[in-house]
Amino acid sequence: MAHDSGPAAVRHGQRTSGWLTFAGTLAVVIGAFNIIDGLVALFNDDYYLVGDNRIMVFDFTAWGWFWLFLGIIQVAVGAGIVAGKMWARATGVFFAVLAAIGHLAFLQAFPLWSVLTIAMCVLLIYALTAPPAGSRG
Repeated sequence: MAHDSGPAAVRHGQRTSGWLTFAGTLAVVIGAFNIIDGLVALFNDDYYLVGDNRIMVFDFTAWGWFWLFLGIIQVAVGAGIVAGKMWARATGVFFAVLAAIGHLAFLQAFPLWSVLTIAMCVLLIYALTAPPAGSRG
């Protein structure tokens, strides 16, 4: 009598990782936050703390487009991570670093939101780099 050898992922030789599922979900959440940041920067400049509409080099309109495009890409990458795509893991690390640096520059405009997003980006980078090699979400 044959016994079931375990979950389908084990039978196909790939290990599943809860960290990658968490990372994919977190990438979608960070992407959604960045989309919200972008839409607010585009449609309501008075929402942010900086009064002269200048943060580092760009104005709120430029930052709005940056956050909007970055958020859309991060949502797509998050879906790829959950689907177990290796390209999405590498791309997710790159865009998490880019978002953390961007929020560091955006810190003066909205400090609490930026600090929260930077912390989530660091957690996302860890979740994407910690799982065993070859594991899927």
